[in-house]
Amino acid sequence: MKTTFNKIIITVLAAGLLSGCNKFLDETPKGVLSSDQVKEPERLLTATYAALGNDHYDVPFSLWPYGTVRSDDAYKGGSGPQDIQVFHFLETANNITPTFDEVNRLWFQLYVSISRANTTIRTIQEMGDFANKDEKMAEARFLRGHFYFMLKILFKYVPYIDEQVPIDSYETVDNRALTNDALWQKIADDFQYATDHLPVVQTEIGRASRIAAAAYLAKTYLYKAYRQDNQERHSVTSINQTDLEKVVQSTDIVLSSNRTLETDFGFNFLPGQYENGTEALFSIQFSKDDGTKFGRVNLSDVLSVPMGLGCCDFNKPSQSLVNAFRTTGKGLPLDNYNTLNTFNVAEKYDPRLFHTVAIPNLPYKYSAKHVYEESWTRNPSEYAMYASLKENVDPDCDCFVPMVPFYANTKNRIVIRFADVLLMRAEALIELHRSQEALPLINQVRIRAKNSVTLTGYATDKMLIETYKNGENIIWNEENARKALRWERRLELAMENGRFFDLVRWGIAGESMNAYYDVEKSRRSYYASSHFTADKYEYLPIPEAQIRLSKYLYKQNTGY
Repeated sequence: MKTTFNKIIITVLAAGLLSGCNKFLDETPKGVLSSDQVKEPERLLTATYAALGNDHYDVPFSLWPYGTVRSDDAYKGGSGPQDIQVFHFLETANNITPTFDEVNRLWFQLYVSISRANTTIRTIQEMGDFANKDEKMAEARFLRGHFYFMLKILFKYVPYIDEQVPIDSYETVDNRALTNDALWQKIADDFQYATDHLPVVQTEIGRASRIAAAAYLAKTYLYKAYRQDNQERHSVTSINQTDLEKVVQSTDIVLSSNRTLETDFGFNFLPGQYENGTEALFSIQFSKDDGTKFGRVNLSDVLSVPMGLGCCDFNKPSQSLVNAFRTTGKGLPLDNYNTLNTFNVAEKYDPRLFHTVAIPNLPYKYSAKHVYEESWTRNPSEYAMYASLKENVDPDCDCFVPMVPFYANTKNRIVIRFADVLLMRAEALIELHRSQEALPLINQVRIRAKNSVTLTGYATDKMLIETYKNGENIIWNEENARKALRWERRLELAMENGRFFDLVRWGIAGESMNAYYDVEKSRRSYYASSHFTADKYEYLPIPEAQIRLSKYLYKQNTGY
């Protein structure tokens, strides 16, 4: 930890020293901040926002290897198991060790981002009154909450370092100093402050708003509500009703705003005029033609472009996910859904499938010019023939950026959207034993799905979806409501990198993943030895490199 934060301090000090050495430098240094500039909150806040995109394809802040590939929604993809082998181990729940370099760098980069937020917060605190002081503080705390949220769902126990911890004390902060519940509360406190002090609408696109903060506050309390056994186990023993009430209160703020669902599901995942739409509550902004070689592109998801268009065919939707969209019969999800080994044109599917998964012989990203072909798959024998659509763009878009051999894009990545808020509220209501109030929320999402045919007219004969109708196609009791909610989260948010974290929150990761592996072993030979060990694989190991840097103060997660 000390190394992580000291690098930030060293950069700032060096900038100050260099800016004063006129005898040795004829020009102002580029790429560094002067001692005066580091006292400007807006510049520091901009640097903290910039951290949202300071990742890499094997250290992705989108978390696709950790939230999607690690779940039943996707295969790793690429050329084979050896291609970024760490992600293969995560996919198959095998050989996961504390020595993974990719995991260590993800930890490091998230703490670098947190250090930027802390520097901004501390600078604002040390300054006198100035215009919008509370608002700037709220933006910085929102961003800090975002980065800590990511660390929390990945590792469970992490050292909590805020602006009040002296630099020379970083290495004394234990990753078990706070309980699981207390650490969630720290994150909630940041989002609560942001909710209390941010404007409902920001004048500049990309800044956090009160609505975004309230949505993230609801998400934090929803995770916090599911109380896990103890420090060494991850099974859910209770669901805290007070936390659930806070989910309802926070979603009230979002629902009372003018934010709504997009009229078509697919509009959320298109570039240009569709970005920062009514459903996108907070998005990471990307750009091009900014004076740099490639622009500020989305490096997180650069590997998921299929080989027929670029490189490198990672993050490929699983057969289980495609089957999950089947609705043949009453237009509802099927209990015995995972029986097909390929997409079947004689079946009926939820319309969201065609916005989420690229399927052979159908247009890619709605483009008749680019029909997806099986030959675009890099390794069909191991990873099947599908490709992911949501994070990708039509290759004819000017937002498609060649970075040979990679092909990136500048389409925004949504962090949290209105549909997620509706489903979070529905989940809280169900667990508060108010399942009847959850029914219209879930149906609101399904009605939008039914109407999402603006872009996919070529597949209308393959679509079937109906709302839940109590007493007609479902008995809407608490058990069935919970089941419907969990199905809806999988379908609505598929390939948006939250599936695995949902399974852990619900306490069903072990049973769900082992059921998935049991079926997949007959489809993919590399799953032969896969087995999810409960009370271990729900969280990543604390990187061994970080444990050494802490002089073995940090305690390793269970089972590693």
